[in-house]
Amino acid sequence: MNLQKTEKHQQQNFQPRPPVVVVLGHVDHGKSSILEAIKDLKITEKESGGITQHIGAYEIQSNNKKITFIDTPGHEAFSAMRSRGSKVADIAILVVAAEEGIKPQTKEAIYQAKLAGIPIIIAINKIDKPQADPEKIKTELSRHEIIVESRGGKIPSVNVSAKTGQGIPELLEMILLIAEMNNLQGDKNKQGQGVIIEAYLDNKRGPTATILLRDGVLRQGDIIGTATTFGKIKILEDFRGNFLKMAEPSQPVVLIGFEQAPQIGEKFKVYSDIISAQKYIEKKEKKTEKREVIVSDSRKKILNLILKADVSGTLEAIEGVLKNLPQEKVILRILKKEVGDINENDVKLAESSKAKILGFRVKVSPIALEMSDRKKIKIKTYEIIYELSQGVRDIMSKILSTEIVRKDLGKIKVLLIFRTEKNKQIVGGKVMQGLVNKGNKIEIMREDASIGKGRIIELQKNKKNINKAEKGQEIGILCKGDANIEQGDILVPYTEEEVKEEL
Repeated sequence: MNLQKTEKHQQQNFQPRPPVVVVLGHVDHGKSSILEAIKDLKITEKESGGITQHIGAYEIQSNNKKITFIDTPGHEAFSAMRSRGSKVADIAILVVAAEEGIKPQTKEAIYQAKLAGIPIIIAINKIDKPQADPEKIKTELSRHEIIVESRGGKIPSVNVSAKTGQGIPELLEMILLIAEMNNLQGDKNKQGQGVIIEAYLDNKRGPTATILLRDGVLRQGDIIGTATTFGKIKILEDFRGNFLKMAEPSQPVVLIGFEQAPQIGEKFKVYSDIISAQKYIEKKEKKTEKREVIVSDSRKKILNLILKADVSGTLEAIEGVLKNLPQEKVILRILKKEVGDINENDVKLAESSKAKILGFRVKVSPIALEMSDRKKIKIKTYEIIYELSQGVRDIMSKILSTEIVRKDLGKIKVLLIFRTEKNKQIVGGKVMQGLVNKGNKIEIMREDASIGKGRIIELQKNKKNINKAEKGQEIGILCKGDANIEQGDILVPYTEEEVKEEL
């Protein structure tokens, strides 16, 4: 009897919670613009180059019901961030531009949503454009096993225009309908647990994390911990920066209080005390402790890097992009990767390790700037990730070896020796093949063996100066070199060119 009462009490703790929706799709297909249309969030104005480069979590209200959105970057560099977004969501909206169709990141988004096993809603965006063809998009989707309801499948699709607002109400209704069908619930009586969506170091407020509360509640003063850090919650804010006393299931929250910035994608939970949180970290560290072994190859050059970024998610994306650069000839070694502005410690490390400092959407402290100028340490900062990638590629190219490539131009048979002086000779010869130019370097061959090298100072034909001679012509040559030329020798004119290795 007591057991039945306990089970009944536990069931009563569960209440409907808002759906968590991840917005996926190819770059520039309108993911952030759809969110702007939903709640005038003005997301893209804050992003460099119009590209969303962080995961953002936003909360809106429709028909008196809340919906949490996770906006993920569409650029190919952010695959890991998209994967993380789909794993913490309940519903995926796949945005496809009606005039462009399926693109590489669209295919990846389909894969991520399927892998996460969550319901998918197709949002065919930009239907206001003259070239829009929603039916063509549905046909393309079917080739990837996405069969929409209008084609006899089970996946709903909505035609939308982020520009005009058309279809946005229907999209929200579909989200709430699917959430209701899936009976999403949370327990407000248990201690909070969830996932780290983003993390960075705020110069004024310290380590800051964007979290998604999956279940339970969070309160100011709670002890919170992940596998790598812990702390006491000092501040809870909603995505607009409003102060919160308590956060509930499915709510995106900005949290301040961690001892250091947590890792992206880590799960967090509330602990009864600091000691318990510390013990969990120590247990994890012992279990996962590994020693990194760096295998050096004397045939390869090494480029040491120090990476600083504004948030952990971008740092992860940058590292992923750099790993994809060709490293057959130049090895990239990341000595330090950290969230926060570039400081004097970074410059000191760069000096001792001969490393390059790369910053992404961060500032350089005045002390670090002065020190880097004095010690001639190069610091490069970027706002767009593919520009950073190209910058690293350029640095790699510059440190590659330069090879001297020789090109033989022809052969001259020496017929007569007219005059011999110290390091100079005037000889007569016939061009046997190819051509010869005034100023060419020459190699002197005798019985198929090289006896020395020199340079053609002047060329003459019929006692007139010329700049070049071709096959069959008899010429006079003023040579300068380190060996005496004899009748019967073969002179091989050639050029040399510096050729840089390629990555």
